[in-house]
Amino acid sequence: MRAIILAAGRGERMRPLTDSVPKPLLKAGGRALIEYHIDALVRAGIREIVINHAHLGSLIEKTLGDGRRYGAEIVYSPEQVGLETGGGIFNALPLLGNGPFMVVNGDIWTDFPLQTLPKEPDSLVHLVFVDNPLHHPEGDFVLKENFVQLEGGARVTYSGIGVYRPELFDECQPGVFPLAPVLRRAIVNHEATGVHHHGSWMDIGTPQRLRDLDAVLSRQASAQT
Repeated sequence: MRAIILAAGRGERMRPLTDSVPKPLLKAGGRALIEYHIDALVRAGIREIVINHAHLGSLIEKTLGDGRRYGAEIVYSPEQVGLETGGGIFNALPLLGNGPFMVVNGDIWTDFPLQTLPKEPDSLVHLVFVDNPLHHPEGDFVLKENFVQLEGGARVTYSGIGVYRPELFDECQPGVFPLAPVLRRAIVNHEATGVHHHGSWMDIGTPQRLRDLDAVLSRQASAQT
């Protein structure tokens, strides 16, 4: 299985930090956010990793290189303009092969064990959900008996992690487009499954959340020494 780490966002809410550093390279606990994902993927046995980028993307390539020091093989999917999440994944499909691939948002942090995700999901997409955070109390979708629904119960939040089949994007065209309508189409067609993660998860979307994560990781490091 291959994976894509989504790293093309501008990080507007992170400004001024992201004026000179792309959001995935911002540090918490002494490491860049994206490095935690690379390590987690390698631990899960996924070493072929695609990273898309746009804003300050050359810095991402310069920092991470070919991935060998992480035990990975990293290739890049550059975007001249940000293609949004759906367009970015679609643009990278030629690098992701013909089988299911894992998707990880570059601006989250979690202890979810990626190795537990199915390498051959029974659906077009298998998503990881978490409890609704304070900044997103309305949630995204309903997860009922492992199937994702638009309505019919309490909503949960998409974590930014999932396993996708390339066929999910069969009706898409190159260009800028969001991911949500693609997911909704699969949900309506009963082709979306999921799992609820009850462990740690954070959307690192603001400087305060970055500071919060840094504090959490620093405490963990102190406890281990």
